[in-house]
Amino acid sequence: MPQTALITGITGQDGSYLCELLLSKGYCVHGSTRSAESESLNHLKAGLNKARLPEDPLDSVLKIHQLDFARDEATSEFLDKHKIDEIYHLAGQTRVGDSFDHPTATFNANVKPTLALLEAIRASSRSQSIRFFQASSAEIFGGTEESPQSESTQYAPRSPYAASKVAAQSLVESYREAYGLFVCSGILYNHESPRRSAEFVSGKIVDAAARIALGEEHKLVLGNFETGRDWGFAGDYVEAMWMMLQHEAPKDYVIATGEWHSLREFLEIAFQTVGLDWQDYTTSDPKFFRPVEPTRLVGDPTRIKTDLGWQPQTTFAEMIEAMVKQRIVQRRSESE
Repeated sequence: MPQTALITGITGQDGSYLCELLLSKGYCVHGSTRSAESESLNHLKAGLNKARLPEDPLDSVLKIHQLDFARDEATSEFLDKHKIDEIYHLAGQTRVGDSFDHPTATFNANVKPTLALLEAIRASSRSQSIRFFQASSAEIFGGTEESPQSESTQYAPRSPYAASKVAAQSLVESYREAYGLFVCSGILYNHESPRRSAEFVSGKIVDAAARIALGEEHKLVLGNFETGRDWGFAGDYVEAMWMMLQHEAPKDYVIATGEWHSLREFLEIAFQTVGLDWQDYTTSDPKFFRPVEPTRLVGDPTRIKTDLGWQPQTTFAEMIEAMVKQRIVQRRSESE
């Protein structure tokens, strides 16, 4: 029998890469999404068909559902009915800036579904065989003075988003310890790909570089050039998620490259890819600064490298170059 997985947020950047990975390994994948007819879902299916994944007819191994996680009993019945072996909980509100304006909505999106899924696992007749991954965030360390950060770094959230992720991760820890469930969190540092939307600063930079190179735009306005992150490639990070659920015991892991890069470096590589000097086209505006900037967020991936043998395969520059080149192809296709 093939393994069966549930991916929440399957149409997002991570969800789509994870779906491809699991299908390539012979899994049957169930995905939850807000709309069964969304444009993002159509893009996901088109990408899978283009990549010729899987070998079987797509509809036979990929099932899309609209799940109401507020109904614990219904979710538990779903897990039993479809004999779900692994759950990858990737859905939620992921924009830090928006969380300052909508803190209640952020908690509702990031904490309640996590609790509902944990309760559904606990109530399931297969509770001891289901394995659960929750996507946590490096933002939980936003106010720490410790750098790099590891699994033992104390939580120090500096935004409502980060606080919601602390709450979700704490729930996972509690259910693992109290009920003996195989549940864990991946503390994900920033990770990008050609599928990153322009709603995020990385996607905004890539989109602007492509548009400026094609003569569609002339300026890019951002916030603080000196801020930075530990940036990795999403395709590498979903491999880490999968490896965590294959391990003999549930553990939380920092998923990061261990390298810090500034926004200035990101801009330089993105514009160099199209033969331009970023300083000629980019300006900084304080209105785009965060109310509270996190500390120097750079992860220490020693534990996951030692325990699981995971290694990031894509360099910072390779990732950005791929993002820009793909965006140019997309813009040209859209203008035809």
